[in-house]
Amino acid sequence: MSETAYPPVSQHLSDVEAAREEGRRKMDWALQHMPILNALREEFVDEQPLAGETVAMAMHVEAKTANLVELLAEGGAEVAITGCNPLSTHDDVSAALDAHGSITSYAVRGVDDEAYYDAMHACIAHGPTITVDDGMDMVKLVHEEYPELIDSIIGGAEETTTGVDRLRAMDADGELHYPVFAVNDTPMKQLFDNVHGTGESSLATIAMTTNLSWAGKNVVVGGYGQCGKGVAKKASGQNANVIVCEVDPRKALEAHMEGYEVLPMTEAAKKGDVFITTTGNRDVITREHFEEMNDGVLLANAGHFDVEVNLDHLDDLAVDRYEVRDGVEGFEMPDGRVLNVIAEGRLVNLAAPISLGHPVEVMDQSFGVQAVVVRELADNGDAYDAGVHDVPDELDREVADIKLAAEGVEYDELTDEQREYMGSWEHGT
Repeated sequence: MSETAYPPVSQHLSDVEAAREEGRRKMDWALQHMPILNALREEFVDEQPLAGETVAMAMHVEAKTANLVELLAEGGAEVAITGCNPLSTHDDVSAALDAHGSITSYAVRGVDDEAYYDAMHACIAHGPTITVDDGMDMVKLVHEEYPELIDSIIGGAEETTTGVDRLRAMDADGELHYPVFAVNDTPMKQLFDNVHGTGESSLATIAMTTNLSWAGKNVVVGGYGQCGKGVAKKASGQNANVIVCEVDPRKALEAHMEGYEVLPMTEAAKKGDVFITTTGNRDVITREHFEEMNDGVLLANAGHFDVEVNLDHLDDLAVDRYEVRDGVEGFEMPDGRVLNVIAEGRLVNLAAPISLGHPVEVMDQSFGVQAVVVRELADNGDAYDAGVHDVPDELDREVADIKLAAEGVEYDELTDEQREYMGSWEHGT
């Protein structure tokens, strides 16, 4: 592997061996509950589908992700990885990955912006043939600063909604010069990760960080996409009163028909006890909303970047700001109200001090899709032109089949007659 100016995580830690041991313990626990990655590991070890490939990754470096990283390495790849959020890395897991002979991990928790990008440059210095992103920062960096690598990159994969949105904008401008699979948009990701994963992990993290109950609280959900639906559903299931804020009339109507109160954020700001943003867009909650909020509200973000809750506006309004408990910062308003921000407005289920991210079983499904997509690029990368691509449906179904088999669940298949009927326009009444 390449030598780079920015050192791997092992050179940042005082007790590397202890960190590696604890990181491996976390990875082993997660892997016990990841039947998809276990099944794929057997295949990858046996067939070595990634032999000769170099994979550069920018992901949330914690135990579940680490098992995907190790799977790719066990499948023959050389892997360089760093974080995709300064607060989501688990240093012990990062150290455990760095101990693998085919993996270099540059991910370190709590780095500043300069070190965050230094680590990403270090990954790219390995000369990737495949990129795997969560948020698209690595794809952007390759195109802006390493255009000479583009011809040797077969393709990439993008994990999350924000990253896919950025990629599609880049593609529309004619600036995306290698193929990237929109893993986020597959049914196996949308139906489970974004709904159950985001919903359960965001609410659990907020509850653990604050030691407060959901019952009877007014929970304002900013955005009613797949992630917002999950947050609303899970909050309602814990006896909260859910208010949805939307900009799309169809999604607002959908939330209304699901029984949620739908309000503009200016009105919701007056009623909410907890605010959770899930849009992927900026300035969902701003100065005009802070001015209307009640004393003691909780502000959390479940979108990828820390731009949904405008903390510059909040800081301008505040006469004081201070840590009220681990992972919670209080902003005191001139009239004495205190508005509480969790995890610095970053991705709450991964950036709060005790956060663990999505449940293991959920990420097993998403990372299973990532793994088969990387295998597809290694096998058939030449078949895809530059641009954003949907994951081939047969790959998504393959992952679902593995999961169902592991759960002992059987399901029906179409008969030949049913297939012919569904594929014909000639059958009438």
